Amino acid sequence: MQSDNRMFEDLVKLVNGAAGTVAGVTREAQAGARERAREWIGGLDFVSREEFEAVKAMAVAARDENDALRARLDAIEARSGPVSDVPVPTA
Repeated sequence: MQSDNRMFEDLVKLVNGAAGTVAGVTREAQAGARERAREWIGGLDFVSREEFEAVKAMAVAARDENDALRARLDAIEARSGPVSDVPVPTA
């Protein structure tokens, strides 16, 4: 009985060691894959959130300015007629 118990203990140690090794290899593989993904994504031309928000704000401001200019042009055309009726001097 004693030898069976000893063999069982050795088997348990072997399995625990193998499980630890497999867990370590898994962690290393995940870390390596994560690092390769960061390198790949870093090589692409992605913009940061701050850059995106800045350009978005610029687009909104440009759209607002365009709307204001359109309203001014409509008011001028209402007073003097459409701009296309005004003769354009030729050089």
